[in-house]
Amino acid sequence: MDRAMMGRVKGAACRGGGSGRGESSGRRGARCLSFLASTAALVVAGAALAACSSQASTSTASSSSCWSKATSASACGGMASLVKAAKAEGSLNVIALPPDWANYGSIISAFEKKYGIKVNSANPNGSSGEELAAIKAQQGSAQAPDVVDVGPSFAVQGASEGLFAPYKVATWSSIPADQKAPNGAWFDDYGGYIAVGYDASIFKQAPTSLSSLLSPEFKGSVCLDGNPESSQAAFSAVYAAALANGGSFGNIEPGIQYFKKLAKAGNFVPTGATPATIGSGQCRVSLDWSYLQVKYEQGLAPKGVKWKVFVPPNAEYASYYVQAISKFAPDPAAARLWEEFLYSPAGQNLWLAGYASPVELPAMTANGTVDRSLLSALPKVTGVPSFPTQAELSKAQQAVVNQWPSI
Repeated sequence: MDRAMMGRVKGAACRGGGSGRGESSGRRGARCLSFLASTAALVVAGAALAACSSQASTSTASSSSCWSKATSASACGGMASLVKAAKAEGSLNVIALPPDWANYGSIISAFEKKYGIKVNSANPNGSSGEELAAIKAQQGSAQAPDVVDVGPSFAVQGASEGLFAPYKVATWSSIPADQKAPNGAWFDDYGGYIAVGYDASIFKQAPTSLSSLLSPEFKGSVCLDGNPESSQAAFSAVYAAALANGGSFGNIEPGIQYFKKLAKAGNFVPTGATPATIGSGQCRVSLDWSYLQVKYEQGLAPKGVKWKVFVPPNAEYASYYVQAISKFAPDPAAARLWEEFLYSPAGQNLWLAGYASPVELPAMTANGTVDRSLLSALPKVTGVPSFPTQAELSKAQQAVVNQWPSI
């Protein structure tokens, strides 16, 4: 499954494309490119604290009223008060979170066990667009989403449409400035890099870079996770190829030319990379997100597939998903407690256990709270990734749409 993350950009602009996990149905296909999403200014928190009484409320209703506008835990009495209010609400509504995606099954179970709060998971294979649509359509319903996990362009769109409640978790300072909205409307959560995966039991000479995949040894072997015209994972692989071949975020042409060469050599296979196509031998090499590649490595080993993974040098392309709290959350305290849990060391390490890179990883590495045994499972990355602007992404998308049909 490819819940492919969008290529990240600097600041609060749309940081990548749509939210597509890939090219096919459900969560995988619905989250496709959407680079031209609105880049309107993010909604400011306004007088978020005005409705919060300085005295602790003795009723669930008044407590919820305070928490529905709280921009931090301290605004309504601190963490102890937040936990108490969330437990009184008793439930949390999430949407579009497959249990086998980025370890969300374990994350949800850990949250329920820690706080005794029931997590209601709706439409686990839904898309970012469906998440925003649910916020709009279910306003006033007890089943409406409390929180969302969306692609960056949808985060910007949701904020510009006033769908999110700004909130800053206790570890706000550990989230890099260019991975969050200044007012707390949204904040990156977990991500990964474009990586090369290959069946080491087949090839005599293992690939070491993207250029090495042009070798005749890899004829009929190299797959993308979908079509770059609609799959974010595949588009990001083209961007990574551009970086590795003298291009830049402002010039994706070398990446397109790379795949033209790959296709001319007979090495590129249009079949989409999935556990099934890898396991069957249709895709013996895949360019896809690192957290998916490592998962394939673990999952295919019992089937005799010796899948190996590396992040290609000079092609470090990273991207992240984004968290936000619904402005209309029926369980506002539970929604905020969920975010506090996700951005605690425990929550961040649970994402790491799903082979994703949590957004607070640099800070956790520095302060010693990262689980190094989990960190060791991730592919090694050299260099520091850089990120395109919205204008660069739009230009690159158009170039791919114009030229990919000829490959």
